[in-house]
Amino acid sequence: MNVPKIGIIISSTRATRVGEQAATYVASIAKKRTDLSFEIVDLRDYPMPFFNEVASNAYVPSTNPIAQKWQKKVAEFDGFIFITAEYNNSITAALKNALDYAYPEWNRKAAAYFSYGSAGGARAVQHLKDICVELQMAPVRQAVLIQGNDFFPIMNGQKQVKDLGYLEGLVEQMLDQLSWWTLALKQAREKA
Repeated sequence: MNVPKIGIIISSTRATRVGEQAATYVASIAKKRTDLSFEIVDLRDYPMPFFNEVASNAYVPSTNPIAQKWQKKVAEFDGFIFITAEYNNSITAALKNALDYAYPEWNRKAAAYFSYGSAGGARAVQHLKDICVELQMAPVRQAVLIQGNDFFPIMNGQKQVKDLGYLEGLVEQMLDQLSWWTLALKQAREKA
């Protein structure tokens, strides 16, 4: 079996986002592992219009060329880490749109979450877990959350994600869970 490949998806496309910094931080910890390989995927590189297909690609192939490119990228991965901003108690519109533009490409793959916001992004993660279940994904229990007192200095440019020393152990726990589920699901998919 090849080393499973994990997509680290940056969910925010705003100019002032924290997501790119967070994804780089998670990747710096993840690259120490040999059981999984990782690639950062930026939704800015897939500027899909709001979902406007006849139906989900579970039923009808997408016609939009950027959506087709996105689906091929998602299909490359065996699991995902969503770098998730919380906007108004939920996920970003860009992430929801990206999730809606693929379906079979997400199926039977593991998902983990690294989030940030005033409440640590916890509400966004909960919404995202519900969406992932509908997409037939397996959400891991351990999420990493950066809450208000730590998040606001990062948002305001006074600190960086890497300055929060307590995060590394939490990221490692999340990666351990993601590894177990990714390997189990990859083996099951390959047997099917």
